[in-house]
Amino acid sequence: MDLFTSASTTDDGTPAASTGAPLAVRMRPASAEEVVGQEHLLAPGQPLRRLLDPVDASGTRRTSPASVVLWGPPGTGKTTIAYLVARASGRRFVELSAVTAGVKDVRQVVESARRDLVTSGRETVLFVDEVHRFTTTQQDALLPAVENRWVTLVAATTENPSFSVNAPLLSRSLLLTLKPLTEEHVRSVVERAVADPRGLGGSLALGEDAASVLVRLAGPDARKSLTILEAAAAAAEDAGDDTITAAHVESAIDVAAVVYDREGDQHYDVVSAFIKSMRGSDPDAALHYLARMIAAGEDPRFIARRVIIAASEEVGMADPTALTTAVAAAQAVQMIGMPEGRIPLAQAVVHVATAPKSNASYSGIDAALADVRSGTIGQVPLHLRDAHYSGAKDLGHGTEYRYPHDDPRGVLAQDYLPEELAGRSYYSPTTHGYEREITARLGAIRSILRDRR
Repeated sequence: MDLFTSASTTDDGTPAASTGAPLAVRMRPASAEEVVGQEHLLAPGQPLRRLLDPVDASGTRRTSPASVVLWGPPGTGKTTIAYLVARASGRRFVELSAVTAGVKDVRQVVESARRDLVTSGRETVLFVDEVHRFTTTQQDALLPAVENRWVTLVAATTENPSFSVNAPLLSRSLLLTLKPLTEEHVRSVVERAVADPRGLGGSLALGEDAASVLVRLAGPDARKSLTILEAAAAAAEDAGDDTITAAHVESAIDVAAVVYDREGDQHYDVVSAFIKSMRGSDPDAALHYLARMIAAGEDPRFIARRVIIAASEEVGMADPTALTTAVAAAQAVQMIGMPEGRIPLAQAVVHVATAPKSNASYSGIDAALADVRSGTIGQVPLHLRDAHYSGAKDLGHGTEYRYPHDDPRGVLAQDYLPEELAGRSYYSPTTHGYEREITARLGAIRSILRDRR
């Protein structure tokens, strides 16, 4: 089952852009040399270059390439790289979108790839766009195919793979980080599209002012720049002009922006501003960006998840009820849907934005994880180990444990951290909101715990 974004394919199995395809699709780089801004991945000897050059200098075909996870902002070339990998290697290209594909689709693709490999020796490149939206079960369904190299997986994500991709899948893949494009990169993409036969073919000129405005509006996103260019070119043609001006770009940007929002790309900038507005305690700005996401048709569950994260990451124990409100809003959206769901979402956003702020819990778990990942772990103290099995007490497990409720204070002097971490403090509460009380109480608790009289 081949799931292509285009109706036709080239001889090597990669999607072929029709003349009626969007400009961004027609101008997708046909070779590594046309890819801009990712020189650090395309240098000789780099893993991506090896994927794109399946034959070494002696003419010997390399072994099957490892699967890769491409992490980078929208419009930096993740989809393009997947196409180029398939084209360069002559492998069959199959694309799945994590937004629409289910476990059944994944298993069908994997089985088809395995069958092709066994019967004809033909290998498959499986491109999974927005892999961070795959559930754990869907990602797990990919593991056998990646482990046995039935497919070469190229997975694309705009979110940190350490948090959005399963550890087993990530450990079996190369992680390649794409850099944001500069204005010079985006300008080169636009200028090529104006001249290239695949694009405007020189039928229109692009004024310098128009190019500057277009690049500024597109930001670091090559795909967005081509979407805007296509709309501006249509505006110029409708007006009977032979040059795209800044006025054409500005008149077309509303149309381009709507298309962009519906494709689900611009929301990353808006979500970033949304989160930073809540963090910065500005409920008016936070509601503005919430409204933009709702108007653009953003998935309300996606919004709710971001509010839940902010309630813990930005507010934390300074106001523990913010998380309760955020979770309740998410549940309400599930129950009542939209447009009424905007009301509990707004309530949660205002709560998070106006609440006192503390990232002490967030910082604490990251500090603890840093120690664990660096090997600073130590042994669980004997008095804390499980003593509920035969022979445990003979090993000293639990024999010196002191029951805190035996003390009227509810706290007893006792070591809980491994000896190697004695005295380590991960949680440092602020004096904001409820954490003011925690600071005072925790100071007293730590004094008792560390009292060795």
